Amino acid sequence: MKVSTHWLNDFIALDADAAALAERLTLAGLEVDEITPAAADFSGVVVARITDAQPHPDADRLQVCTVDAGNGEPLQIVCGAPNARAGLVAPLATVGGELQGDDGPFKIKQAKLRGVASHGMLCSARELGLGDSHAGLLELPEDMAVGADLREALGLDDQIIDIELTPNRGDCAGMTGVARELSVLYNCDWTPVQAADIAEASDLRRGISIEDGSDCPAYFGRVIEGVDASATTPVWLRERLRRAGLRPKTPLVDVTNYVLLELGQPMHAFDADRMRGDIVVRRGKPDEPLTLLNKGEIVLDEQALIIADDRGAIALAGAMGGDSTAVGKHTSNVFLESACFSPQAVAGTGRRYKIHSDALYRYERGVDPSIQRLALDRATELVQQICGGKAGPVTGTATSQAPRQVTLRAKQLARVLGGEVAAEQVADILSRLGFAPQPIDAGWACTVPPHRYDVTVEVDLIEEIARVVGYDNLPGAAQPVAQAFAAVPEAMAAERDVAGRLVARGYTEAITFSFVDAEADKLLGVGSTPIAVDNPIAQHMGVMRTQLWAGLLDAYKRNAARSQGRVRLFESGLRFKQGDGGMAQTRTLAGLAAGAVAPEHWTGAPPASDFYAVKADLDAVAAGLRAEKAGHPALHPGQSARLMLADTAVGWLGVLHPSVAKALDVPGAPVLFQLDLDALLGGSAPSYAPLDDQPTSRRDLALVVDEAVSAADLTACVRESAGPQLREVRVFDIYRGAGLPDTSKSMALGLIFQDKSRTLADDEIDAAVARVCEAAQSQLGATVRQ
Repeated sequence: MKVSTHWLNDFIALDADAAALAERLTLAGLEVDEITPAAADFSGVVVARITDAQPHPDADRLQVCTVDAGNGEPLQIVCGAPNARAGLVAPLATVGGELQGDDGPFKIKQAKLRGVASHGMLCSARELGLGDSHAGLLELPEDMAVGADLREALGLDDQIIDIELTPNRGDCAGMTGVARELSVLYNCDWTPVQAADIAEASDLRRGISIEDGSDCPAYFGRVIEGVDASATTPVWLRERLRRAGLRPKTPLVDVTNYVLLELGQPMHAFDADRMRGDIVVRRGKPDEPLTLLNKGEIVLDEQALIIADDRGAIALAGAMGGDSTAVGKHTSNVFLESACFSPQAVAGTGRRYKIHSDALYRYERGVDPSIQRLALDRATELVQQICGGKAGPVTGTATSQAPRQVTLRAKQLARVLGGEVAAEQVADILSRLGFAPQPIDAGWACTVPPHRYDVTVEVDLIEEIARVVGYDNLPGAAQPVAQAFAAVPEAMAAERDVAGRLVARGYTEAITFSFVDAEADKLLGVGSTPIAVDNPIAQHMGVMRTQLWAGLLDAYKRNAARSQGRVRLFESGLRFKQGDGGMAQTRTLAGLAAGAVAPEHWTGAPPASDFYAVKADLDAVAAGLRAEKAGHPALHPGQSARLMLADTAVGWLGVLHPSVAKALDVPGAPVLFQLDLDALLGGSAPSYAPLDDQPTSRRDLALVVDEAVSAADLTACVRESAGPQLREVRVFDIYRGAGLPDTSKSMALGLIFQDKSRTLADDEIDAAVARVCEAAQSQLGATVRQ
């Protein structure tokens, strides 16, 4: 919201410069982004009138103008502007004056153009930094005093305060809202806008109906008959629009934009002759078409709130009008709309249809539902002043809404702010804010004004008191804060410890969006239907993720495209799915590894990341994690496994499936893992064990098994059958080749035995090995390799 300090003076008189106003507004929660001058720094420019204009003798596109600059001496100026004519009042940069050019300031000098002397320069808006137009001279009002300094005549020594409004302060999205706010902060009076009484001189009207009052609490309109849409918008109004960041267009559009800036009430002008029948505010129909003012063609649905006539949709409510009823220079009858659409009804409209407008900006934050008639009368007054016309009767309707009641307790106010604020001061602040406080036992009963959508509970009132008093002026001193530490089960590992172990293994933590592309989620998920996002911020972020791999793969692709050959990422976050009781959220740890296992080193090239390298990383993160052969649709069928803790499945590990990598345009073959974080953090409490003082004994055993038998299956069988003295099983070799059937393999195991209290005898160890061989033969069909 760009606020002109000169325009602000129409509503409130303050003895403070722009910097002081900006500081006070920022401390009150209306953050000021910057303060800029209203015009470029120029001098020596006066208001002048062209008294005569003759063709240049040696140039077809130039004119020799006689100009009255108010100093008694007519000046000869050579000008190439197409609108230069006798009687035109325009800015004149006199000899010695200074303007701003593309390469910095320059002085106006007497010159000759095609042999004709020129004593100054007639200026366009662009040459003065007052707009983008340079197609002709800036036309000034005919009654403007000739010879007056242009800066004074147009009030260009003005400052523009750019306020970055937060979504909860839609009440300050207009000049009157800012003036009202400053009147509270400076404890002074302000002057609201007063519209003139409008005489009804036309019988033209449009009926208005609203299907759902909760979508549109108020809608009013009026036909103005016989307007001159080709009239010129006055300079003062164009200047105010320009300083507010809006480009002047046509007088009818300029008036609606002016009222939007003045009152914070969006308006729209329809060409009444291009409308058919009465107006209805309703929801769109499936596949109903609408062409907008920007020529964009959209297809409506039941979520879209629209304005319609007998032929169909003519505007997207709260966002943009339709092209079929747009006003133009030939418009003679105009219908002015002044409405209040609820923030809930228009929420998501801009994102859904990729529209941004000043009207939508205000409706999403909330527009005062009590000012529509005032805005309509104000716009009618300005249209008649500029374009003429006869006003018809006002039609429309409004849904009465009971004001919200919020109670503020004095004790709660003192507790939150750290000290007491005088009751008289509290009541005065609430009154000036429009809350009409009524004293009750130990507090105040407040009625929330209609423009304050953001005040719903007691703490909102406390915030209002705090920001008006000033956060730097709050009562009381520093208060002690009791520290309470929740008990953490000894067996539970900390999430930061898990992250630290991965970082120590060379991984970098990533944070990605919870919204992902629906097609990518389908390829990477396990069949669960994702939850669709109602109003996605982008087309490729349409669903809530059912896995974390999509975001990590996107991050990997960006890194790979920037010549990062070694990428190791992990992320801890939520994944989502639809459950019987609503949305279920699962805390998840996921990761990706691509490229070399370790950074490049002079000792030699490290091996590439593969299934086993990443499994070793996970073993360092969680003890007891084992891989069980299983298939996942997004992982390579020969290089993937389900991860288990005890008998519980906790995740997946594997190389990305080649077909999925191709579909997602992922380079290489990255290794992915995903774990249920809560299961991972469960763990078991550490316990003390004395150092072993007995020797260990080792027996090596080679068993021939079928190719389908995994090392995990074999070691599990060994542990179950060997007895309590078996401390460790090591798989140290796997052999395939000569001497073995093609369908078999040999796995060499190292069995480590130990007793805690004595040295084991050889016959005890031999008996344990015999039990292992017997169990392996009976359960897995294994034979001892000779």
